[in-house]
Parts: sequence; C-alpha cells; structure tokens
Amino acid sequence: MKIDDLIQEELKDPEFAAAYRDEGELLDTAMALYHARESAGLTQAELAERAATTQATIARIERGDNVSFTKYAQIAHALGKKLKVSFE
Repeated sequence: MKIDDLIQEELKDPEFAAAYRDEGELLDTAMALYHARESAGLTQAELAERAATTQATIARIERGDNVSFTKYAQIAHALGKKLKVSFE
C-alpha cells in the first residue's frame, strides 16, 4: 500500500483527520516563517534579537511547534511584516 493510500484511508477517522489537519497548519506556519526569514537574509539568532525573543523560540516555530498569536505578531513585525490570519 502506498503512503498516499494509507493516509486517505486514515483520513476517514475524524480524530485522525483533525490531528492531520492541525499538524499541516503548524507546518504551513513553520514554512512561512522559514521562507520569510530566509528572504530577509536573517539567521534565526538575528531574527530572534530583532523580535526580542530567543533563537530557540524561532527554531521551535520552524520545527512546527505552536506559539501564541502575540509571539507570531512580534516576529512578523520584526521582519517588517504584518501578521495576517485568514479562515478558508
């Protein structure tokens, strides 16, 4: 069985589907931060200093860990960006 087939089968379970969706959203956020930081030409440590946080916090977010909305906004502002939330 292919992994895509296995995932499709598992997605029939509502609990699995919710967890899968949540993890996907965290990874989307992680990738968005990573790309914004890279585009700005900043290291994790440099961004952390600008955002008045720690390099470990930036690394955790880029690994897909969750942080507060306030922390995301603080980091966005340090990148010269505005945090935007949408419900799709």
